[in-house]
Amino acid sequence: MVFGIADKKEVFGQAQRQAIMIKKIIEISQARRHLAVRLGQLIIKENSNELSTIPCEDIGVLLIDHIGVTYTHSVFTELLRYGAAIVLCGGNHHPSGMMLPIESNTIQTERFAQQIQAKEPVKKRLWRQLVRAKIANQAKIAGRDSDIYKELMSLRKRVRSGDPENIEAQASKKYWPAFISTIDFRRDIEGPPPNNLLNYGYMVMRAAVARALCSAGLHPSIGLHHCNRYNAFCLADDVLEPFRGFVEARVKQICEAQTAVDDLTQPIKAQLLEVLYQEVTIGESSGPLMVGLHRTAASLVRCFAGEQKEMDLPVL
Repeated sequence: MVFGIADKKEVFGQAQRQAIMIKKIIEISQARRHLAVRLGQLIIKENSNELSTIPCEDIGVLLIDHIGVTYTHSVFTELLRYGAAIVLCGGNHHPSGMMLPIESNTIQTERFAQQIQAKEPVKKRLWRQLVRAKIANQAKIAGRDSDIYKELMSLRKRVRSGDPENIEAQASKKYWPAFISTIDFRRDIEGPPPNNLLNYGYMVMRAAVARALCSAGLHPSIGLHHCNRYNAFCLADDVLEPFRGFVEARVKQICEAQTAVDDLTQPIKAQLLEVLYQEVTIGESSGPLMVGLHRTAASLVRCFAGEQKEMDLPVL
């Protein structure tokens, strides 16, 4: 499945505004597909039949979600050269790994240093902002007329620097049982639907966040709060938190529009991928969420450099 909005641009920045071409998301989820590269074009084939060609420079995320897909080595090297993120899934449709370009910003060594040298109070303040934004989104998804809206907004106010009381977990404990009023839902990555929809949406969003961080010259492993030694994307998981709400809102919308959502079908995947192209407001600018991720990543760079105190985050 090829998904994207070609030639649509969004302008963002503080002193100087920069136009960014929105990238395509390519999802390969059928057997007998073979991927190759020819003259800077990604070639998608079935047996000897050429199904589609896409310029590698137009691709933001390549998602391979079938163990029967084959590809040449140049598919990965060429896409990485153009700054794309590549996600490989296992037979359970969960991500097995992700590839990102090693060099995606001309001054990334300087930005790595600023990121590593960031003081603990700065990281704790930024984590507080991310948690508060996440809880605010949860409250909006639950709805003002819900029983937990006021509770969530009250918890949001209690989040302190570094969230030492783990208000984030307390809010989630109240939020998930009320997530979809028509079903008895429990958030569990291995649980029944619509957990599979959330898993898929989070996976794609995480890849897009990691790609934006790399493009900004930041290292996705060096987190603000997440610090698992086995997690190569700690910073991506930190920044992902307030963006989860966009996936959750779409999953809730899908479930409320259908009597049953048992399988992650192609039309449902398309709706989840559309989340990256929905209009969002970040700061004083509006545009596609996938472009807004770059604005958020750029604001984090300024926070590490001491030029800004808070990140630019989206409004759900």
